[in-house]
Amino acid sequence: MTLSGERLNRDNARFAQQLGIKDVVVHLGRYPRVEDSEPYLSGGQPGPILGDCSRHARWTYDDMKDVVDMLGEHGLTVAAMENFAPNFWSDILLDGPNKRQQMYGLKRLVEDAGRAGIKVIGYNFSIAGVWGWRRLPVGRGGAVTSVFDTASFDAQAPIPDGMVWNMRYRPAVPGAAPVSVSESELWQRLEWFLKELVPVAEAAGVKLAAHPDDPPMETLRGTARLVNQPAKYDRLLSVIDSPSNALEYCIGSLQEMTTGNIYDTTRRFARSGRIAYVHFRNVKGKVPRYEETFVDNGDVDMAEIVRILRDESFDGVMVPDHVPDVHSNAPWHAGMAYTIGYMRALVGHADLLGPATYASSDDATISQAV
Repeated sequence: MTLSGERLNRDNARFAQQLGIKDVVVHLGRYPRVEDSEPYLSGGQPGPILGDCSRHARWTYDDMKDVVDMLGEHGLTVAAMENFAPNFWSDILLDGPNKRQQMYGLKRLVEDAGRAGIKVIGYNFSIAGVWGWRRLPVGRGGAVTSVFDTASFDAQAPIPDGMVWNMRYRPAVPGAAPVSVSESELWQRLEWFLKELVPVAEAAGVKLAAHPDDPPMETLRGTARLVNQPAKYDRLLSVIDSPSNALEYCIGSLQEMTTGNIYDTTRRFARSGRIAYVHFRNVKGKVPRYEETFVDNGDVDMAEIVRILRDESFDGVMVPDHVPDVHSNAPWHAGMAYTIGYMRALVGHADLLGPATYASSDDATISQAV
């Protein structure tokens, strides 16, 4: 289970414990809102609306150890920590004047995470981030879920100045030019990031796990995307050959892409041994229009994903991702409990699921690719 922001507390640790969960992915950021979120939550405005991280201090060893210890009291282990706050690395993403100072801070953060017992850090090297969803009651039975449809909004609307990832990292400068970045520039910045940080992560016993783009557009808000096709994961892994250069493997994001077969892709990267952990999410459709679904109600046969991971001896963690709200007094908790139950049934009976059905790629081709 992922616990983030205000949900990262003792009550939800107990909830996870009651569901039989042992491993938790955490987000430490708790960010104040900078604008009214109601237009997004009611489906009229694209989002998500995140907040202001400009005053958010870099996480310390004590911050991370306190979370590890609190969850440990409930028999839970931190399997991964996700998403650096944008103000920790805004100039790394934007190639700004403070990028070396920010890199020094990230190196200390990674070292402290390793000392605190956090062995995986998920990240998304993106400027526009996750943006463009509308929250609509289109899920099974009218469940509210996230829909991406470029026909319903301007996907190239500029990012407001002083923001990355829908997060304000500094005050806006009046009259500032919109942020733009080409694909080649973004890859150059990623390569510098990885070559600086991966050796530190390796020494600290930490894996840096890259999330693919969601939505996997060619460009979003006037900025290039990085991993918007499965083959670009290969390029990312080739930047530096290290077990600490790994993947935050998102089934939903990869399924949304316009190329690739999700089953062949999953087998290929599972066989490579570079998947740090899996976001277990289902979707209907692909860019430029898709909607997130219940785990059993999308285009992906999630049992087949488990068969493939079983066959390739994957021993990492899988977490629910973007679960639709279930109509109840506790929409998030109900949706999460349903998804966890479904996942536990699949994993607990993986040996009884039979042979993989869709693994059609020739093994020699897979081996060559990885």
